[in-house]
Amino acid sequence: MTPRDYRSLSFWWDSLPDDLAGPARPPLEGSTTADVVVVGAGYTGLWTAYYLALADPTLRVVVLEAETAGFGASGRNGGWASALFPTSLDKVAASSSRPAAVSLLEAMFDTVDEVGRVAEAEGIDCHFRKGGTVVLARTPVQLERARAEIADHRSWGFGPEDFALLSAAEAQERLGATDVLGATYSPHCASIHPALLVRGLALAVERHGVTIHERTRVTSIEPGVVRTEHGDVRAPRIVRATEAWTAQLPGHERDIAPVYSLVLATEPLPAALWDEIGLRAGETFADHRHLIIYGQRTADGRFVFGGRGAPYHLGSRIRSEFDREPEVFDELWRVLRELFPAVGAYAVTHTWGGPLGIPRDWYPSVGLDPGTGIGWAGGYVGDGVASSNLAGRTLADLVRGVSTVRTALPWVNRRSPRWEPEPLRWLGVNLGLRVMASADGAEERSGRPSRRADLLAPFLGGH
Repeated sequence: MTPRDYRSLSFWWDSLPDDLAGPARPPLEGSTTADVVVVGAGYTGLWTAYYLALADPTLRVVVLEAETAGFGASGRNGGWASALFPTSLDKVAASSSRPAAVSLLEAMFDTVDEVGRVAEAEGIDCHFRKGGTVVLARTPVQLERARAEIADHRSWGFGPEDFALLSAAEAQERLGATDVLGATYSPHCASIHPALLVRGLALAVERHGVTIHERTRVTSIEPGVVRTEHGDVRAPRIVRATEAWTAQLPGHERDIAPVYSLVLATEPLPAALWDEIGLRAGETFADHRHLIIYGQRTADGRFVFGGRGAPYHLGSRIRSEFDREPEVFDELWRVLRELFPAVGAYAVTHTWGGPLGIPRDWYPSVGLDPGTGIGWAGGYVGDGVASSNLAGRTLADLVRGVSTVRTALPWVNRRSPRWEPEPLRWLGVNLGLRVMASADGAEERSGRPSRRADLLAPFLGGH
């Protein structure tokens, strides 16, 4: 596959300048050794390599990538660098403590700024704009959910400077959608061009002495050795940063469920229309429905808008044809036009998708087994742009054997339970997606909170 072929992966890839889209890096040529070998050249792997190289320039760090840097979710996501963590504070505290749960969320707040700091320091123009995120409430039921969310944050000691409840007028000022009754707002989110970030980060780690081998598919990870189709790399420390593709590795088939998220982009919209819609500060947006949607205004004036709803595929299969689900794209376009009717006069220019990694309990983790020397991070449930940075810094500490405030965070060295064997996994995940979608419809019809979304909470980790 040539670098130009990757343009079809997403609008983000299609809009890369030629110097960032290629040329392809050479694959591994025969067996070698390293101090640290990182499997996966997405955000997690590259952030880990970056902070290792900064902390100790004498380390020989090798990154192995089956395709090209940023091929996975890092180059295809919705462009949110957010402090969102997919597991509730209650759940984090249940396995640690209330102060530990608060520390983890505060670390996520700081991480959004860290992504922007590194981008500026390394000259990565990834269109970083920290405008926060506004989550609309468009029905009375959603408004009650928004109020409950803010009350929960207050119970943890977070004030309006971190999480605010907006009136209908305040919400409309930020985002002129239909039927807005209010919203929640948090400043801890930035909109970015994700492919510019990941491709720029790959160049940055190379400037700091890291070697990246693309088109080098890893066939197994074992203590002290990573085996590939082109040879073995031996190292005392190995980092698995494979996210949704983790399920393709021997011994990890039930660690992660790869679930698809799909996205579309419109043509650039006129400035007069954006004056009506808003998002002037670079806010990202969603609403309080059960089935997740997400969007942003790009630097060139497009809507990028995505959501869940694509099926999980039996046996955790990942195939390029799964990136395109016409029915899901049609539904996304319908929802975007429902939110902003005037957008219907303009064209959708790009549709794409890709898998994201979901652990059994929806709880991301990062860690290193000192017995095997193998580290890992992932399971971000679609919120990995910033989480991967915190994970990379934490892995750099763990690999070097340094105790820091990061290595004491409650997601470190915890293990999620494994997913059920097939076909139970296929049945459960897809049933969960259907329940979430039907719950939204039931709420619209009845005007009351639906209990359907709670039915599969034990299977879906309580998310």
